[in-house]
Amino acid sequence: MKDKLALLGGTPVISPGDVPAETFDKLFRKMVLTEEAKAAAMDVIEKGSFSFTDVTEKFQEEFAAWQGTNYAIAYCNGTMALTAAMYAIGLGEGDEIVCSTKTYWGSVSQAINFGASPVFCNINDMLSMDPNDLERCITPRTKAIMVVHYYAYPCDMDPIMAIARKHGLKVIEDVSHAQGGLYKGRKLGTFGDVAAMSLMSTKSLACGELGVLVTDERKYYERAMAFGHYERNNENYIRECDDLKDYFHIALGGVKGRANQVSTAIGRDQLKHYDERCIEIRRAMSYFWDQLEGLPGFRPLRVDEATGSNMAGWYEPHAAYYPEELGGLSAKRFAEAVRAEIGGFCYEGGNFCLHTHPFFKTFDLTHKGVPSRIAYAGRDVRREDHLCDPSLKKYCFSAPRFNYLDRSVIDLYAAGYRKVIEKHRDLLTDDAHEAQGGRWYGSENQK
Repeated sequence: MKDKLALLGGTPVISPGDVPAETFDKLFRKMVLTEEAKAAAMDVIEKGSFSFTDVTEKFQEEFAAWQGTNYAIAYCNGTMALTAAMYAIGLGEGDEIVCSTKTYWGSVSQAINFGASPVFCNINDMLSMDPNDLERCITPRTKAIMVVHYYAYPCDMDPIMAIARKHGLKVIEDVSHAQGGLYKGRKLGTFGDVAAMSLMSTKSLACGELGVLVTDERKYYERAMAFGHYERNNENYIRECDDLKDYFHIALGGVKGRANQVSTAIGRDQLKHYDERCIEIRRAMSYFWDQLEGLPGFRPLRVDEATGSNMAGWYEPHAAYYPEELGGLSAKRFAEAVRAEIGGFCYEGGNFCLHTHPFFKTFDLTHKGVPSRIAYAGRDVRREDHLCDPSLKKYCFSAPRFNYLDRSVIDLYAAGYRKVIEKHRDLLTDDAHEAQGGRWYGSENQK
């Protein structure tokens, strides 16, 4: 029965107990804390200094030095950091901001709060912004490009930045999936005018619930600080932006973005170990994908490190999926079969494309009687049927992320994927799935 697929009644590659619980926990735990990190968090708790800024200021200095930027600001989460980045560059009413359609909503949905319109760009086979589709999205109203290094794969920044410079556009980098990653030897988050990222507990650089904005420009630093840090919107921080000085002591966005110091205390220790941990993760992930090299049906989201690029900490490893190479087997059916073999980890689709969600079609935030996405636009940016063209659809599936290289265990997980690929014909008869699949996170309604 070992030769028969587990989904069809056979014996799975990995049965309960094959991977000891202690090994499993060490291999897959997302937020790894040292005793020093726990002690730093307890120090904040015992002092009751959750809402102070002394620890946070130190974290910001250390993060900016690690990132290689002049400034860093900590926020309560990545979405708030991205929102502050939009305010920093001056995104406003009637502006358009271009973003790849396949990303988490926190990359761009908040643009409507500024009266701006998200415009969605197609993705390439590596699920990244397609530079070849970017100029189609640009109009005289375009203010900025939101670049998302999705699933840790570095976007092709050379052509993206060339297009941005050609059209005089601002660039924000969302580095939530790729903290510390490189593109041709240069750290992600240092290409655009400003970058922001989540450091929540499931990210590769995990600090609890935390976000960070980084920039080299003092103007953007001050605007971002004034937007969501009321206790730091004062003469101690705002020194060059004269237009902000009349509004000291009140957060200009009417929001409170301050980081909890338990998270920044943990973050200080995480930074000390992160690069070393990423090297080990990349060793393990390279070994995993090497075991599947040459098999049909997929291409891992993986860069050639000889180019100077890397996959950072391999947040949520994914592979592009090509059903035509496996007899038309749907990504959903493929993932179901792999999960049956290895006990989880493999899911189809990632995020659904944002342009397909009603939020970007009909939602009216301010009760104006018109969808907020186009309330101040000079055109209907929702006409995106071309992005739904079957010839443009991109399929994918997820894989485990290993914290360290354990060849014997990784071989088992690789064998589960290999078994399904080699026996894919057995799954074709009862495959009724047509859609790519995906997830609106937090909902059981996964189409």
